[in-house]
Amino acid sequence: MAQDQNAQQELLRRIPAVDQLLLRPSVADWVNRTSRSFVVSEIQELLQQVRAVIRAGELSDSSSIDLPRLELVLEERLQRRLRPALTTVINATGVILHTNLGRAPLSAAAQKSLSAVSAHYTNLEYDIKSGARSHRDRLCEPALKEVLGCEAAAVVNNNAAAVFLILETLASGKEVVVSRGELVEIGGSFRIPDIMARSGARLREVGTTNKTRLSDYEAVIGPDTALILRVHPSNYRIRGFTEKPDLVELIDLAHRHQLPLVEDIGSGCLVDLKPYGIADEPRPQDSIAAGVDVICFSADKLLGGPQAGIIAGSRRWVDMIRTNPLVRTYRVEKLIYGALEATLASYRTGQALKEIPVLRLLSMSREEFRRRSSRFLRLLRPKLPEGARAVLLEGSSVVGGGSCADSRLDTVLLALESDRHSANVIEEHLRLQDPPIIVRLEDDKVLVDLRTVFPSQEKDLLDRLIQALS
Repeated sequence: MAQDQNAQQELLRRIPAVDQLLLRPSVADWVNRTSRSFVVSEIQELLQQVRAVIRAGELSDSSSIDLPRLELVLEERLQRRLRPALTTVINATGVILHTNLGRAPLSAAAQKSLSAVSAHYTNLEYDIKSGARSHRDRLCEPALKEVLGCEAAAVVNNNAAAVFLILETLASGKEVVVSRGELVEIGGSFRIPDIMARSGARLREVGTTNKTRLSDYEAVIGPDTALILRVHPSNYRIRGFTEKPDLVELIDLAHRHQLPLVEDIGSGCLVDLKPYGIADEPRPQDSIAAGVDVICFSADKLLGGPQAGIIAGSRRWVDMIRTNPLVRTYRVEKLIYGALEATLASYRTGQALKEIPVLRLLSMSREEFRRRSSRFLRLLRPKLPEGARAVLLEGSSVVGGGSCADSRLDTVLLALESDRHSANVIEEHLRLQDPPIIVRLEDDKVLVDLRTVFPSQEKDLLDRLIQALS
């Protein structure tokens, strides 16, 4: 025991002093690039951890605490400390609107706008023509009116906020009529009944989960009814013995009773996706044209823009919502307005399918992915280590983000196996790379879907796959 204690004391005495590490070339360079206090605090923490490891009897080799070794460890720690928590990843899952990975990647025009408006002063709340103060909420309204065909539009920070503000403004203290089949829950436990309760509106359920008739709505309309709410079930479908009123019938019913019809459309798809195998995703502009009074939807899903919620429709109702004092708590900043307006420009010019990444990924055919995947496999196979295998499989990508619940997009998957490593080990190795690579696992195979991998990321992906399989 005394011998062990003596060995520990000897190791503790050999730990270099803070000043010794500060004199090392790479550490001195870190001091010049950052600050002495920043580097010293990291050195002190590192040395304290080394002492703790020695005292716990977990270190017996003095080479681990010599100056060159500690210098390398310190460099890694300093780099890790300054590494941003939010970083880019390579999405090889094939999930286009992956909520955990940030949903819609922005177009080149939106990225350019972000760069421009973030680095300079802007006219966020300044009318250049008159020289007077203006309102930021009007910035994107002309573009939204043109694209949606609506009288008025407002932007808030997400669609959940849009739903809440609509209900709080138009229905607080009164009843909102909703079909039981539309009482949805989306990610993060956002439930329509809960949001309604928070807004002060009272839920009036009608019909059943699978069948709600127009007569069910009409039977409950009374003096306390504020509006009829229609919710698109973005992340689920009810099939089989079902029934619900046509949108035009519901609009006519609401207007006969002098009530607004509000529709939560969800994903904000502005193009016809039927040619690409997605048949039941409603378009906001179609609801406006049909006569829906107020619609709301997300900007960062199928629209392909930044995170925001869009409220649009009749000026009478939208202006009421816009003047709600709570709007200030849900407003967006200049970067969102810039990116959103740039995204909408692609729709205004008819170039959305070409310029919006989400729409490009949705509209590409399996033949295109087969060619791309085959080319990638030809590059990978000669570099595969012994015991590793890679083949192409028929498969499917999904839209994700709570959109297009039933839709599967035909694709070609790269399936990887190794005799040396399990799929879980390979997945972890890829996930811990810089940049992290996120893949799918099925039947102890690593699946890579190039649909969501951008061409500029392919070399990184190739190199990291070879490392993970080695």
